[in-house]
Amino acid sequence: MTVKILFPIGFLINMERINLFLPTPFVNLLSHFVALLLCSTLQDHKMGQCLGCIQVDQSTVAIRETFGKFDDVLEPGCHCLPWCLGSAVAGHLSLRVQQLDVRCETKTKDNVFVTVVASIQYRALAEKASDAFYKLSNTRGQIQSYVFDVIRASVPKLDLDSTFEQKNDIAKAVEEELEKAMSHYGFEIVQTLIVDIEPDEHVKRAMNEINAAARMRLAATEKAEAEKILQIKRAEGEAESKYLSGLGLARQRQAIVDGLRDSVLAFSENVPGTSSKDVMDMVLVTQYFDTMKEIGASSKSNSIFIPHGPGAVKDIASQIRDGLLQGNSTRS
Repeated sequence: MTVKILFPIGFLINMERINLFLPTPFVNLLSHFVALLLCSTLQDHKMGQCLGCIQVDQSTVAIRETFGKFDDVLEPGCHCLPWCLGSAVAGHLSLRVQQLDVRCETKTKDNVFVTVVASIQYRALAEKASDAFYKLSNTRGQIQSYVFDVIRASVPKLDLDSTFEQKNDIAKAVEEELEKAMSHYGFEIVQTLIVDIEPDEHVKRAMNEINAAARMRLAATEKAEAEKILQIKRAEGEAESKYLSGLGLARQRQAIVDGLRDSVLAFSENVPGTSSKDVMDMVLVTQYFDTMKEIGASSKSNSIFIPHGPGAVKDIASQIRDGLLQGNSTRS
């Protein structure tokens, strides 16, 4: 069995060689001890530095310094770090994408205060890890300052409605400014999003009321237009109905006149000595009795047509008197 260990001075010792000079139990115990030390090296960075080696996790880089001066960027894996030669790890830098949510209160062009919520996604560049580690002490604070500056310079140029419509333009302006500023510090801006624009509560309530009033006005207009169309169609239907009714009545009267004319002509030809007036009087009397018959035959009829002029009243009175006199003469 061959076990290789890294001592602080960096020497490589072959356990098979010292196996010739030391007892086997002691060699086994030493092997287990070395294995435990290596495990602890992978688990604890401080212990790893004491033993002369260090582990760097995936998506992370370590900054190595020699006597306090930047020396190298350590990639993920296990690295030899002889502390006795002045080597040490100054810190670690994550390469994962990080997110920072920034809430910025500002005023629009129409004097409405809004809270703009921006989400910034950024990460450190591996090739500029030293700049990202040494040039900035507070990365999140720096990004937040730039976001405040761009939003408070862009939103006051727009009114409230335009702010909602052009939020993508605002996000693009923030991203361009951050990309230009943070690239000098070893950071990349992955994405910038304007996730929310929150007006004051009173402003939102007023906007909802305006929207509701506009919709009610539109609904009333549509309802009035529908009623107008119904009335027009109803009037057109009534006009068409009256036209057709009049047309039918005219045809009926024309048919009656034609029938009467034919009847008069036929009666005058078949009965010598009769005039057209005599025939018309007989026809009218016949129609009068037919009408009285229909009124009397109907069970639901409770009306009768009688003359109602002054002259007609005199005629009725004379007819009643004549009828009474005839009745008395007949009784006597």
